Amino acid sequence: MAFLPHGAAHGLADSPSTPLVDAVATSPAEIPPPGQDDNGPATGRTDGSAATTVMLCGAYLLDRSRAHPLLDDLPEVIHLPARVGRHPGLRAAVDLLGGELEQPRSGSDAMLPALLDVLLLHILRAWFDEQSADAATGWAAALRDPAVAAGLRAIHSDPGRQWTVAELAARGGLSRAAFARRFAALVGQPPQAYLTWWRMTLATRLLREGDATLAAVARKVGYTSEFAFAHAFKREYGTAPVGFRRSASGRT
Repeated sequence: MAFLPHGAAHGLADSPSTPLVDAVATSPAEIPPPGQDDNGPATGRTDGSAATTVMLCGAYLLDRSRAHPLLDDLPEVIHLPARVGRHPGLRAAVDLLGGELEQPRSGSDAMLPALLDVLLLHILRAWFDEQSADAATGWAAALRDPAVAAGLRAIHSDPGRQWTVAELAARGGLSRAAFARRFAALVGQPPQAYLTWWRMTLATRLLREGDATLAAVARKVGYTSEFAFAHAFKREYGTAPVGFRRSASGRT
């Protein structure tokens, strides 16, 4: 598995010295059976046996204006070798995705996006698991820190709650001051600033993808009034929620 978090231009070959040639995308139904390619018998291996390789490629479209800071900590290339018994969840996600592409069935339109999301989460989880605890910095360290991770889980699971730093600190078993210092050092911003950032990120998603009223969106992301939500949203984005929704939907 190779994952390029920042969309860097790349090529794939068996050796750095092999000249690159354009690849032709092929649907699963068009993949020739083992032992045969488009021109007849396969000529893959030097011993004359058939060699079939299937590459499963995909891309994620991200809103760079609201990219999660976790992505900034990732390297240009994440390489996860396919070792037996390592990262079984990742291997299972790839198998499920490959099977769904090879034999589409009813519900595939809904299944594929869900599996792609699951695959991305397994890739990130596998990479973070492979980071040395002593060498981890940034979000890798934040997710390994029990107190900070507990605070992040609380924010993500219930962003509409009126969290205080003291309540978040209690989730992690630390004093308010100690938690605030550790959270800011590892996450890159204070707990309340991250909470606001996360709420606004969720708000843009709700405004772009749904038709909930502004009052409903405000309640979901933790604002007691539509006016307070609109004020916070405009301070963050420079535009009112109504204008953002119209722009996102292409309406005038």
